[in-house]
Amino acid sequence: MALTLFLPCAGGVEEFLAHEVHGLTGLAGQDLVTVRGGVRVQGGWRELMRLNLCSRLAQRVLVELAHGPYASEDDLYRLAEGVPWETWFAARQSFRVDVTAQGSPLKSLNFATLRLKDAVADRFRAHAGGVRPSIDTRVPDVRVTAHLTADEATLYIDTSGEPLFKRGWRQQQGDAPLKETLAAAMLAASGWWLPAERRVLDEPLYDPCCGSGTIVIEAAQLALGLPAGGLRRFAFERLKPFDPVLWNTIKKEAAPAHHARVGGAKGTENPAVRIFGSDVAHRMVDFAQRNAERAGVAHAVQLRGGDALQRLPPSPQPGVLLMNPPYGERIAAAGVAGRQARGAAAPGARGREGFFQSGTLARQRHAADGAPAEAAEVNAGDAFFDRLAAHWKQHFAGWTAWLLTPDMKLPGRLRLKATRRVPLWNGPIECRLFRFDLTARGAKDDAAP
Repeated sequence: MALTLFLPCAGGVEEFLAHEVHGLTGLAGQDLVTVRGGVRVQGGWRELMRLNLCSRLAQRVLVELAHGPYASEDDLYRLAEGVPWETWFAARQSFRVDVTAQGSPLKSLNFATLRLKDAVADRFRAHAGGVRPSIDTRVPDVRVTAHLTADEATLYIDTSGEPLFKRGWRQQQGDAPLKETLAAAMLAASGWWLPAERRVLDEPLYDPCCGSGTIVIEAAQLALGLPAGGLRRFAFERLKPFDPVLWNTIKKEAAPAHHARVGGAKGTENPAVRIFGSDVAHRMVDFAQRNAERAGVAHAVQLRGGDALQRLPPSPQPGVLLMNPPYGERIAAAGVAGRQARGAAAPGARGREGFFQSGTLARQRHAADGAPAEAAEVNAGDAFFDRLAAHWKQHFAGWTAWLLTPDMKLPGRLRLKATRRVPLWNGPIECRLFRFDLTARGAKDDAAP
């Protein structure tokens, strides 16, 4: 069955996703087209299932079922009524409809959603013996998606179900955890992961603010050749065309024949480990360790507690520093610099959970002194990043640091020259992944102008 698939992704990830799809399927040319917000793929059920199972960058895998012009809700009704929904799912199953729009002239997307629901139900009444499926907006068997532009509508059926960033291993997390798809995008943008070639660099990777372990776990699964969705279920398993025999074959093909070599430099505590993480909050390190165990990568990562401003390189071989550093209020507990900038932090106000608590205390403290809260946060941030850059210059010469942040002035705060800036979106937040080539303290070529 020839299908048109659309794989949405976060802004800035489109090219990396296209490379990943090519590496997973071999598709190219007109069968793999990069568009704004995702890639469009011409394939079949084999590609549909493999992309759901293995893609680390796509948010979902959608099948395009109808596309056409519209000017009113009635046009949407006719477009949806013409889709043979009864060949995709049964009348006994539940469904929901989601509508997204960009420049649509319609006054109410809720009414448009209602008309699309009516069209699907009426199609079943006419072609399935007068029986219609029920609506379930919480845990439906089937999800139908409509995307509206100024004058065109496209209807999709969702084959993923839960968004693909939900890998199935995360149970413990801190506040505002990094999504797994964004962590994978950071690994691709940094060049440590080469998605088109389906391999990773033989270099150490270290996240000194690892939180619940998202970046290091993604990296370890890539190094071991584990599929991203190997621990979860997918919506396509409930669709009529689903072929369980083919699905079992694809899962066997995606499973690593043996544990890939994780490599590592001589002198590390475990020479088989080259992926490292640490966090100032020991509670978060415990979360990360448990997540790594569920993800099947605990033997491939080394996780430690410790301040990013004090931890020494985990490997004698220089590698890649990759991190989503604390910013704003979270700076307050980002190690010794935050405490020195704001005064002694409250007991227990540590790590990513403690950032919010100690930030509030600092604002109250500075407000009582007549100083603006914003100035307190800026001072704490400058102190943290100034100390971080000095620590890196002294101990991490030869490493390459990549930092994801919404702060476009981060290079100035670090007093380092960014050698690359990759635009990435963290949900609705525009960010940059900055690259800094670290040299020893006193070198002139890494100081910002």
